[in-house]
Amino acid sequence: MEKPSTARIALKWGLISAILIIVYTVALYISGLFKTPALSWIPFILLLLGIVMALREFKLLNNNFIGFSEGLGLGTLMSAVCAIIASMFNYIYITFIDTTIIQQMRELQVEQLEQQGLSSEQIEQAMEIASRFATPGLTFLFSVIMYVICGFVFSLIVSAVIKNSKPAFNF
Repeated sequence: MEKPSTARIALKWGLISAILIIVYTVALYISGLFKTPALSWIPFILLLLGIVMALREFKLLNNNFIGFSEGLGLGTLMSAVCAIIASMFNYIYITFIDTTIIQQMRELQVEQLEQQGLSSEQIEQAMEIASRFATPGLTFLFSVIMYVICGFVFSLIVSAVIKNSKPAFNF
């Protein structure tokens, strides 16, 4: 029996995970709940779910065998696919569909800095520095990097848990 295609599985589950993340993100943007920090971690849970499903599918198609390195590679590739698709959508959304998102985030940052008791000139300096990094292009880049790093870490953990290597010798 031939080995299942890791690229096909990574593309399939990366696309599924990206669609789930996109739907969730749009719901947050529309409802205004994107300002709630606790809800920003849910896309990473969806990414973890996608990794688990991708590795599970590979293992089932491979006669219940999956090596640690196969799982790590598959999970990381799946994360990269998901990251590029979800981040590209986010870039398009904040650049062309709702251009007020970045401004709303800046206003939220100003409120948080005021609550911390910073002076107006300290807030102005902080916002000047933050504005250099709050462009749609850099947001895309940081988002891809963050998803891939988290996907790599998740893949390490999931691969270690579900690995089942083929025996070296079959008698």
